[in-house]
Amino acid sequence: MRRVLARVVRSRVGSLGLVLSGIVVVIGLFGGAIAPVDPFLPIGGPLRPPGAGHLFGTDDLGRDVLSGVLHGARVSLLVGIVTAAMAAGVGTAVGATAGFYGGATDDLLMRLTEFVQVIPRFFLAVLVAALFGPSLAFLVVLFGLTFWPGTARLVRAQVLSLREREYVVAARALGLRDRRILVRHLLPNVLAVVLVSGALQVGAAILIEASLSFLGLGDRSVISWGYMLNNAQPFLRSAPWLSVFPGIALVITVLGTNLLADGLQTARDRPRA
Repeated sequence: MRRVLARVVRSRVGSLGLVLSGIVVVIGLFGGAIAPVDPFLPIGGPLRPPGAGHLFGTDDLGRDVLSGVLHGARVSLLVGIVTAAMAAGVGTAVGATAGFYGGATDDLLMRLTEFVQVIPRFFLAVLVAALFGPSLAFLVVLFGLTFWPGTARLVRAQVLSLREREYVVAARALGLRDRRILVRHLLPNVLAVVLVSGALQVGAAILIEASLSFLGLGDRSVISWGYMLNNAQPFLRSAPWLSVFPGIALVITVLGTNLLADGLQTARDRPRA
């Protein structure tokens, strides 16, 4: 992992993704302190263009757009990171178990993985939000429980290859328990694959949440970029800044996570010098 991360920092694509993702993470962590005012609080005239008083302008209710963008970073990162973490945990457990034990266990877990993988998660999220009401916590759990199949398949493929290596065979010959072999010898060697998959899932989860909020099916009690884009629809011509700034933030975030994933993948596949 140290070699992989060092290669990411040295590569152009990986370093750019790392910088963009780092900026968004910093804004998400400290956006509440940086934001000029409460994003739900009207503090100026409606639809004021960007200027000295309001760097990103105001919306139709007089709320500061810059504050909304900064607070929206926290919500988007929360959705993306928690979803990726849940998917990594479930996917790693399922994939490692299936690849290590094989046989009937592998068949059962892979059929379960395929079943979850074919579920259209966006339309499932739309259906759940329409039936039970929009809730950010509920959406995050739903994403986490439907994003893991990709990670599981990648981890399984890695474990199938690693379990025949000499050090694993030697560990078995020494009488080490299966759990110790998995935790000590196999899982550390699949961490890079899990990170690549997780980085892609962060961007995917953020896009789905933004899409739901854009359609009016997101949690209206929190500020997110999709929520801001939904409110900006009637003012695309008269007040384009309402959609431009949250849209740029969304593009930068997803671009950064995808570039970081690409850099991690390239660094992992690069042969040792």
